[in-house]
Amino acid sequence: MTTPWSVRPIECLSLLVVALWVSSCASPPVQPAAAPEPSTRIYVANESSNNVTVIDATTLAVVATIDARNYSTHDLSLTRDGRRLFVTNLASGRVSVIDTQSLEVIASIFTGFRSHVVTLTNDNRHAWVANIGEDMISIVDVETFRILGTIPTGKGPTGLTFSRDGRFAYVSNQGDRTVQVIDTGSHTVIKTIPVGSNPHFLVLGPDGRIWGCNTGGNDIYVIDPESQSIAASLVLGPAPQQIAFAYKGIAGPNAYVTLAGTNEVVVVGMEGGKLHVREKIPAGDRPNGIWSNAQGTRVFVVNEVSNDLRVIDTGTSQTIAKVEVGRKPIRVVVSR
Repeated sequence: MTTPWSVRPIECLSLLVVALWVSSCASPPVQPAAAPEPSTRIYVANESSNNVTVIDATTLAVVATIDARNYSTHDLSLTRDGRRLFVTNLASGRVSVIDTQSLEVIASIFTGFRSHVVTLTNDNRHAWVANIGEDMISIVDVETFRILGTIPTGKGPTGLTFSRDGRFAYVSNQGDRTVQVIDTGSHTVIKTIPVGSNPHFLVLGPDGRIWGCNTGGNDIYVIDPESQSIAASLVLGPAPQQIAFAYKGIAGPNAYVTLAGTNEVVVVGMEGGKLHVREKIPAGDRPNGIWSNAQGTRVFVVNEVSNDLRVIDTGTSQTIAKVEVGRKPIRVVVSR
């Protein structure tokens, strides 16, 4: 006999299916939140205040000021994933390693007296550090922070970059007025190229050639990696410092060169393998470091006497923003 409240098994199953269906409609499964995209940041090395200023590239707000825990913070090199920043400190002879998520120094590596410039290899495995006081390059493992070896150079190595294929390293020597070409496989110097007075900054250009500044003179030069010789040069004015590449509308890429002697950024065109001055843009007091955004529509310039970073729109050649940083900013890099 069945009571009014009794339910047969088949009815129980039907009620269960309906309940589950209603429950699934009412509460859809929660999807895990996507990881936020890392923001683009600007990093500035401040030599006299021994720190790194971190700036949000979109809002241009200062995110943090990181104590390098060393002295005379000078040069910067960022890993490809943007997670580690390698920082030279001239007076300490050390490289500070900064974790860009925690914004803290996680390692301090003695590389040699007066560590001047640091550059990461194309495969991102090693950091090469030029030490002015010992006339040599130290090779640092990016993961373990161990020094794997050293390479002797000319007198006073100050600039360092790699060829597009990674086969060669180029190091400028201020004491010898030369650029040496180093085979990265054998770690031997294969050629020495005379350049000019007090050569400093070197950078790989978008044309695959090596661009450099004779900071003690008034000119820049371009090295052809095929012939390992100077392919072009151009007189700009006193104390050219650093170079970045960007566009003016559809024209370019152009080289943007900081000129400390005249407080300008000089825009250099390079049609047909020849260099020429396109225009000159006013900068702050003694411009030094310069970098461009990924689109090539803005350049970021740090001025070591006015202690600021200025953002220049390359389309209009106008300064659109100014950000106060530390004392004597020397170098700026931007994450991609």
